Amino acid sequence: MAKTINLEIFKRFFRAEQTGGVLLLICVAISLLIANTSAKDSFIRFLETQVGFGPLNYSILAWINDALMAIFFLLVGLEIKRELIEGELSSVKSAALPVIAALGGMLVPAMIYSLLNQGTETAGGWGIPMATDIAFALAIMAMLGKNVPPSLKIFLAALAIVDDLGAILVIAIFYTSQIHFEYLAMAAGILLLLSLLNYFGVKRLVFYLIPGVLLWYCIHHSGIHATIAGVLLAFTIPTNETDIESPLEKLEHALTTPVNYLIMPVFALANTNITFQKEMLTGLVSPLGLGIIIGLFAGKTIGVSLFSWLAVKLKWAELPTGAGWKHLLGLGMLAGIGFTMSIFIALLSFSDTLHVSEAKFAILTASVLSGVVGYVFLRVVKAKD
Repeated sequence: MAKTINLEIFKRFFRAEQTGGVLLLICVAISLLIANTSAKDSFIRFLETQVGFGPLNYSILAWINDALMAIFFLLVGLEIKRELIEGELSSVKSAALPVIAALGGMLVPAMIYSLLNQGTETAGGWGIPMATDIAFALAIMAMLGKNVPPSLKIFLAALAIVDDLGAILVIAIFYTSQIHFEYLAMAAGILLLLSLLNYFGVKRLVFYLIPGVLLWYCIHHSGIHATIAGVLLAFTIPTNETDIESPLEKLEHALTTPVNYLIMPVFALANTNITFQKEMLTGLVSPLGLGIIIGLFAGKTIGVSLFSWLAVKLKWAELPTGAGWKHLLGLGMLAGIGFTMSIFIALLSFSDTLHVSEAKFAILTASVLSGVVGYVFLRVVKAKD
């Protein structure tokens, strides 16, 4: 009975996301249109508008990318935890595969970029093709609906979470000039408190959400990307394997609709505003552009597929239920949707505005290529089946 409830929750989660995915893509198109018209400057000024008070005074763009996206990561973290407890990731072997696949999906693209940019002034951008944009990748996967097994969607969510955590660590170690350890210590203390609440059986969500806000604040001020707070909070929310709705499931129900129909479209609207310049075209065939495009599209596909194959052959892991190697190949293509986190690393990698513009266009090109080819490939695989 618990499995049936679990399946219904999962279906409801992706049913909403499938429709939300279409809305998200519409917002991508609107954002690109705005960025290349006379409305561009007004839109940028709007995103840069400061909102808040005291230490919580941030730009609208910062609120979207750091606060609203933390809520998105909270929802995905809740889904991953539930699957770890009672679903597709509940065995060690099934949980190990997305971790190993994500590792391959980070290492191979970074190696490809480094080889193509060795000795150049853009060599420091090796972290750019390592990241998978969990929001856009899940939106494309959700649009596939019944063309892919549900386990593959869970696998992609878990892989993207691990991938993003890896990207955050890379940023913290290699691209962050200063880490504020006092805030990290406070965040660790809050996380310990949340874990103790779970251990002693506290069920009321308010006792988790209020400290969760403080957790987000401390991580945000530590120098580490604040969205990780959503994942950490999710893993402290209590759940169960019974027919009784758990606090985790209650929170997941409450977040699914606003995340899919509001937070993700707003995120896309704010972050896809790339202004096209003619220099960007030549940048696509430069070591920088090729490193990003080949790294994201080919590197992700090779890394995810190869490391998954090795893990299964060595009996360290097992394939998701109902999924075959063609599904994993298509999923590897979708993992090449870098976008937000890749753009963020690009901004940290280069001070030259032309390099930043070229990197953004290459990321957009690689992400569109990965998304379209991955989507079509997985549709064709299902059609042949």
